[in-house]
Amino acid sequence: MLQSFLQYLTFEKRYSPHTIGAYEHDIHQFLAFAELKSFSDLEEVNAFVIRGWIVQLIDDGISNRSVNRKLASLRTYFKWLRKEGKISGNPMAKIQGPKNEKRLPVFVKESELATTKTSQLFSSDFNGVRDELMFELFYQTGIRLSELIGLKDGDVSEQHIKVLGKRSKERLIPISSELSQTIQLFRSMKRKMQIESLKLFTRENGKDLYPTLVYRKINAILGTLTSADKKSPHILRHTFATHLLNRGTGLETLKDLLGHANLSATQVYTHNSFAQLTAVYAQAHPRGMEKSK
Repeated sequence: MLQSFLQYLTFEKRYSPHTIGAYEHDIHQFLAFAELKSFSDLEEVNAFVIRGWIVQLIDDGISNRSVNRKLASLRTYFKWLRKEGKISGNPMAKIQGPKNEKRLPVFVKESELATTKTSQLFSSDFNGVRDELMFELFYQTGIRLSELIGLKDGDVSEQHIKVLGKRSKERLIPISSELSQTIQLFRSMKRKMQIESLKLFTRENGKDLYPTLVYRKINAILGTLTSADKKSPHILRHTFATHLLNRGTGLETLKDLLGHANLSATQVYTHNSFAQLTAVYAQAHPRGMEKSK
């Protein structure tokens, strides 16, 4: 019966051999469990048996994401069995998988981004000043890669930048005096090189930046500063949000700075903040220190 199902996936659904192999493995795994529980007849398999399998998978250390993938295989199989008249009911109808784990945003530690470390990384020529400005804008404002590339010269004042975010929604983000001075320095360099562009950031030839170039530059800079696995402009956005939250910034304010449509997208950063609070508690409180031993 299983072979007929696999042929159905091959010729009718046109799934790849890799996908079909995953289906076969998942279903074999469940059938072995069901037989162990004396449910070798698929007609007798019910939701109780499937929930027992879910519990065993989780107990075996299988991630929620992988459990849900296996359940998707099983759901397709039982749906096919029902369609072919092999079973009278579908035991998967009332089955809900475990919630997938939320992946916490990766961020860089404050100590790794100290000015004494970052200031030594950049040359004083056009590319060096531009790359430093890109890096500092990402870290000090939390803007997205697309927002940085789209930033126009006229969007920048001495005190803030005007960003055009998702769904063409504008927001103002304050900037430090030091960042403003770097912007003025870069503008003067562009004028001396007679670069005429509406965009704030360009290449030496006056042409626009492109995402791969910016990504490569930021990746290289972060590679000298942090041992974090992920290194990208978006990591600096996560870092901006986490550092502000750790220093007492409210969620509503952070939401507006990041350009989020609602608080749910911003609240993910509270997990990182709480993790830091937990670590501080474990080190500072007498009972916390006892628990951490």
